[in-house]
Amino acid sequence: MNLEYYSNAALVTSVVVYLLAMTAYAAEWAAARNAPVEESADRRELAGVGARSAGTPSTHAASSDRSAPDAPASDAPTPDTKTTDAAVEQRMAEMKVELWGRIGVALTVVGFLCSVVGTTLRGLAAGRPPWGNMYEFTITAMVLIVAVYLVMVWRTGARWLGLPVTLLAAVGNGLAVTVFYVAVAPLVPALHSVWFIIHICAAVVSGAAFNIGGLLTVLFLIRQRAEKRGTVSGYLSRIPTARKLDLYAYRFLAFAFPLWTFTVAAGAIWAEYAWGRYWGWDPKETWALVTWVIFACYLHARSTAGWRGTRAAVIALIGVASFWFNFVGINLLVSGLHSYAGV
Repeated sequence: MNLEYYSNAALVTSVVVYLLAMTAYAAEWAAARNAPVEESADRRELAGVGARSAGTPSTHAASSDRSAPDAPASDAPTPDTKTTDAAVEQRMAEMKVELWGRIGVALTVVGFLCSVVGTTLRGLAAGRPPWGNMYEFTITAMVLIVAVYLVMVWRTGARWLGLPVTLLAAVGNGLAVTVFYVAVAPLVPALHSVWFIIHICAAVVSGAAFNIGGLLTVLFLIRQRAEKRGTVSGYLSRIPTARKLDLYAYRFLAFAFPLWTFTVAAGAIWAEYAWGRYWGWDPKETWALVTWVIFACYLHARSTAGWRGTRAAVIALIGVASFWFNFVGINLLVSGLHSYAGV
């Protein structure tokens, strides 16, 4: 047994733990859906407006009610008893949701640590940064994505993002250890450049931001659909409003775009060092440019045309899909100068 073996074992363990974390988050969502929850502030405000528009009972009716004889006593529970029972039920439901959520976060931390150990051991086994192929890029990107999520939980309590993040991490690491895996090998000559490290670092960070922005966009579409139907209930009532989710997604994508621009530029400089030309319309280079154009259109549409909501979200998801096709599809389906980054 060597470092490569323990690296693989740690990454396989991370997949299992991420799946368990995803199950816990799913149980959290289910518990919130099946349990009574407090109305959100916006729904209470709407209810208050409706009550005010309906007016108040007349004085005559009020006096008639006061003049009516007292109702005979019965064994039915009083309003106070019903209120107490509802409060207890609400409290128990909240405790159940909180328990599943905490279990999900704890398992996510464990999976993250296993992923960090596996990625670190892979680098030690290779004697270089673990970014030399598609497998190593994937496991490094998953580490960064989950790290950003955990920071968000710590700083802002964004536990509502746990289900899609752990799903992405489980799928990403699962594909890495089953489909993308390659044994440790020396770098090909084209990768022996400082621009290799610069290019890959920028690609990993921008890729993580693109993916988190994409997950936020999906949640935005789900929440917006519920808001339009007036059916915001269960766990959806606990996540930010559609407007806020749209803003959060925009911030991540706007952060990623200049990094992706730098990634493309650094890749061109690296190509000149490795192959003697800055741009050669290699399939990988071409699709990286396509991805850049899509996100440029997204940012342009928001800043100049004022696009918000569904139209901008569709462009963002097309951009994320283009990013993944550039990363996975081009490597698996098309041969080119970047084929060394494949499986």
